[in-house]
Amino acid sequence: MSQQGLVLPTPSMQNQMHELAKTLPPPRKQNTACDACRARKVKCQRMPGQEKCQHCTSKNYPCTHFVQQATSEKKRSTATSRRPRNISTSSPSAPSNGAPVSPLAENGNQLSPYLAPNIPLPVKYGFYPHITLSTPTREVLSYLFSPPDPSTADPNPFSQRMKSPYAVWGDLATKLEHDAFRSDFALDLVEIYFQIVHSRLPLLNPAQFRNRLRLHLSSTPPSEEPLHPALVATVIAWGTKFSEHPLLTADRNCHKGQSLLSKMIIDRTRDLAEALKVHRLPTPDHVVIGLLIETLQSQVPNDPSAFHGFWLTAATRHLLDLQINHKSVTSRIPDPEAQGTMIFAWWMTCICDAFSALYYRRKPILDDDDYDIDFYTAVDPVNAAGAPSPREQLEFLGYYRAAHSLARTARQMSRQLWRPITDSDGIPLHYLCQFGTALRTWRDNYLARVGVPKTYEGWDFVTTVSCFASDAQYHVMWIVLFTAMDDFGVKELNEAYRMGTPPGGNSGGLPVVANKSYIDEVVRKIGEEAVNGALRIAALVSVLTSNEYLKLDPAVMEFSCIAAGQLLAKMGRPEVMTCVSGLEQYSHSYEEAGEAAQDIRKTYEAVRNGNSELNHMAQYAKHIPSMPTVTPDPVAPEHLRMDVDGDQVMGKSEPSSPSHAGFI
Repeated sequence: MSQQGLVLPTPSMQNQMHELAKTLPPPRKQNTACDACRARKVKCQRMPGQEKCQHCTSKNYPCTHFVQQATSEKKRSTATSRRPRNISTSSPSAPSNGAPVSPLAENGNQLSPYLAPNIPLPVKYGFYPHITLSTPTREVLSYLFSPPDPSTADPNPFSQRMKSPYAVWGDLATKLEHDAFRSDFALDLVEIYFQIVHSRLPLLNPAQFRNRLRLHLSSTPPSEEPLHPALVATVIAWGTKFSEHPLLTADRNCHKGQSLLSKMIIDRTRDLAEALKVHRLPTPDHVVIGLLIETLQSQVPNDPSAFHGFWLTAATRHLLDLQINHKSVTSRIPDPEAQGTMIFAWWMTCICDAFSALYYRRKPILDDDDYDIDFYTAVDPVNAAGAPSPREQLEFLGYYRAAHSLARTARQMSRQLWRPITDSDGIPLHYLCQFGTALRTWRDNYLARVGVPKTYEGWDFVTTVSCFASDAQYHVMWIVLFTAMDDFGVKELNEAYRMGTPPGGNSGGLPVVANKSYIDEVVRKIGEEAVNGALRIAALVSVLTSNEYLKLDPAVMEFSCIAAGQLLAKMGRPEVMTCVSGLEQYSHSYEEAGEAAQDIRKTYEAVRNGNSELNHMAQYAKHIPSMPTVTPDPVAPEHLRMDVDGDQVMGKSEPSSPSHAGFI
């Protein structure tokens, strides 16, 4: 029934309206993304029943919706007041100081923080980086040193620390509010980097970096592009690991020796590198940044916050994309400084890829035939004008060639030891002989030249720390081989046991393993070399620990110290406590080293109480001699420390060299 004055649409009119509705734009979908996904402009996906979206869960971010709440509150306030909207044809202007726009900015309008008083400070201050390659360096420092998330602060509302958002980092951290202090603090951290880290990882030109950084932090920065923001952040993050600045000292004193500021800077450095696509775009700067970030973070393979191996893999792919592995390409790089940096970055990547594959049980990315470029060739430091760079000095002393030769053996070992079939069947005997021969050949050719001799005096810093690392790097490879044998066993022996006949026994009158005595001798020799190497590393660690050098080591000796400690603990050797003490000192800059020290101590105590921690190698352990020729606790040199300028390390005594029996 129709009412008077009401005209009902006819069927033809209904069809026309339906067709017209198809041409209209769909209604605008409400933006319900969280603050982190909104800032990074990624899709916000939340599984049913989960409190956080997938992005915030993977990045361990707080999954908040303060921007959405503030926007809704503003719309409600506008609808209530019914104020007319100002019409403007001009685009929203950026802040006059050029600061990064906060994620709270919607449609160019800065939302009042009073609409959401509990906004996390990292969101309020632009924690999720809105930084480009042209962002001024001062603003990069503002991002790096912005206050921490309130969730990391003291939850006690009556605590004195709650008076300042910086208070969780110690009483002196409030100085980070001032631009001048941030600049001075950053310059101090950069100097620490070049004094301590650069001598081990000489990937930058110190003079160029210092000059460009000072220019862009001056009152009138130049018009040229600033340093790469992620590179600045990485160098500063390295400095926070080793600096004894009063601010960082106060931070460590508040948190049982650990610096929360340093951890936060490292996290923000990785976030910034990811935001600037360092891992995706192949450029020379991104190669250097990736290599420096890899060893900056935790070295535990299963640490979910460290992305272990991620940045090294990215740097390796970048070098391949840039074709730095081709001699014909590197020879055409016009700038000698850029050419030297890329060639050195290649060799560092090549060596790191090989050893990390062996240490952490994976296949290497590179192979022996993936490159044809020559080694970095430096002039003779004795005849060169001026002081040689660490890169030139290491090349002249032969460390690169020795490391590359040992890396090729590490690459061969990782390709054979970490195969699924080796895990199930065991290690074939011919591979054990092959690896043992290769290691001893390297020892005969290189160890006397690049390892630690019986006496040394008046050496500079680069030579001293490099010879300690080279010595430990050789000996730890025997430990890796021993550990693989203990986990997987020898293939020939495993097959005999699976057949149900003891090795060397008879089956129909024929011996199952005719060369059982030979296999036992090979296994025993590898066990001797492994224990010998563990004692040698413990002796080196004793020297470094007694002079508090491990506080300043960028993870070069960390794996060797852990591997040696684990083997000595399984063997019930008291020298293990030297490695435990070294790792406890290491925890000053690498927190996971302290956890490794606790695990090693527990293993040692269990073995001393009668438990066995060995598997396949248990039957051979009692036949390994005590190695009396190795000095487990050497007399520390009078001076093995870095001077004020980080130039010299002196020493006058050194543990005696271990004996080496001929390999079968």
